[in-house]
Amino acid sequence: MTTQTRLYRKGVLEAEGFPPEEVSDYLEQPDTLVWLGLSARDHDAITLVAQELSLEEFAVQDALNRRQRPKVDRYEGHLFVTVYSAHLDEGTGELTTHEINAFVTSQALVTIHEDGIDLDHLVAQWDADPDLVAGGPGGMLHGMLDLVVDGHFAAVQSLDDRLEELEDLLFDDAPFDRSRQRTNFTLRKSLVQLRRVALPMREVVNTLMRRDLHLVAPGMELYFQDLYDHVLRVAEWTESLRDMVTTIFETNLSMQDHRLNTVMKKLTGWAGVIAVPTAVTGYFGQNIAYPGFGTYWGFWMSNAVLVILAVGLYTMFKVRDWI
Repeated sequence: MTTQTRLYRKGVLEAEGFPPEEVSDYLEQPDTLVWLGLSARDHDAITLVAQELSLEEFAVQDALNRRQRPKVDRYEGHLFVTVYSAHLDEGTGELTTHEINAFVTSQALVTIHEDGIDLDHLVAQWDADPDLVAGGPGGMLHGMLDLVVDGHFAAVQSLDDRLEELEDLLFDDAPFDRSRQRTNFTLRKSLVQLRRVALPMREVVNTLMRRDLHLVAPGMELYFQDLYDHVLRVAEWTESLRDMVTTIFETNLSMQDHRLNTVMKKLTGWAGVIAVPTAVTGYFGQNIAYPGFGTYWGFWMSNAVLVILAVGLYTMFKVRDWI
């Protein structure tokens, strides 16, 4: 179903599933509240509803063109709201976002969603809390925003857990392999995407709470205040995770440099151990009559010199932690 419709009268569900063409007729009746859930792919339905509700042309174009920034635009007779839902894939760490636009009038809420948005959760939330519907279009809009912010909260919680796992792996003996590096990059990319849609929510909710908009009905102030508190928590959490990702990335580079320095130190130490015996054997390999030349005791003496020098160098390097 690309279009879902509901009619409430005095906060009680009276009808649903009616065609969008009847919206203007219902709105002429007293104490009515209408919700329409439209698919972003159904341009004809969006255009029809825009005509039924006399929506601003610029706002309708934004809804049709998609990929707007999270915002609240104020027009004569209605508001236009754009937000994004977010879902983090636990397996790959990739973040998926879906744009949700909403037109809010004095008697109607029109939501325009992309594929992948389950409106059943939204309807279930309205049914579970009748006070939201009793709060008018602002209360119904709060239910939608609450689901969006809950999705942001769940995504940032999952990102935090994944980043903590990466932190625990930093000091393993084995360096980050390609898969871990890819995971780190994917999580950084997902965090950037989440910040892009979550941080502007502070401005969105704060604007909706303005008294001059007359959107928040009496008794709904605490609902929006609680929503704003959740938005601030998500925003602060994403900021702290950004610092954590930077720390993990820099610490990983430092650990790689440390491991490289350790390897180079060991290679240099062993090269020194091998160089001295090589020099001695090269010297005795010359046509020079060294002490004991041509005798068994001279042969064993030269071997003893090699072993003593090698052991002495190894001991000295080991004491100085060069190898």
